[in-house]
Amino acid sequence: MMKINFLIKKEDIDHEKVDDSKIAVVLDILLATTTITASLDGGADYVIPVLDEHEARLEQKKYNSGETCLVGESGGVVIDGFMNPVPSLLCPHVAGKKVILSTINGTVAIRAAAPAKTTYIASLLNSGAVASDLIENYQDETILVICSGSADQFCLEDFYGAGYFITQLLEMAGGDTVDMTDSARAAALFYEGYSHQAVDILSESKVGHMLIKAGFTDDIHFTCKKDTVDLVPVLTGDRITDKIKGGE
Repeated sequence: MMKINFLIKKEDIDHEKVDDSKIAVVLDILLATTTITASLDGGADYVIPVLDEHEARLEQKKYNSGETCLVGESGGVVIDGFMNPVPSLLCPHVAGKKVILSTINGTVAIRAAAPAKTTYIASLLNSGAVASDLIENYQDETILVICSGSADQFCLEDFYGAGYFITQLLEMAGGDTVDMTDSARAAALFYEGYSHQAVDILSESKVGHMLIKAGFTDDIHFTCKKDTVDLVPVLTGDRITDKIKGGE
């Protein structure tokens, strides 16, 4: 029986229980996991998720000049000397580069989920590909669907994205019995009720408002393009690569 647990924010992760009996699926719809997916689709060699500016700068020192894209924000503000993690600004520059990404929510959530047997990175862009790979390789592990949230707070866009991912899993599981927590079921029901209103939901979120105010409305529309990217980003060691194509 497939078992799906749902965590509404990264702060809910029980670090003692994330181990190789779990499969983790991390979502930060606006914007970290969307940016990671788009970067790999744009030709980045891989993405290195770091915890903060200090770790990002230390990581960059491991590479030759010109090999990396140093990308990040803190509290919604682009870190001085870093590239903006918004896909429309970043993706034209990532081909052939190692993307070092620091965010206060998404990359922190990914690192917290690292001890799982497999840690997937999902967005609306690639939930179908991730769900399909998970189903193909599932061996009775508990699936942890993890929303990054924002500073220990619920995020509407992550809830919507998690609901979409969970509905994908349920459809692909077919007639198999699935044991879901009530929170996982709530996310799926929320998505089903608003399945055709992705742009509206994301635009009405707190982060969505921030992006619109900053002039990135087109990035919200881009983020809402469900299953347009056939990539399965997974965390292997300290880097995220596409499982389908493999990493460097």
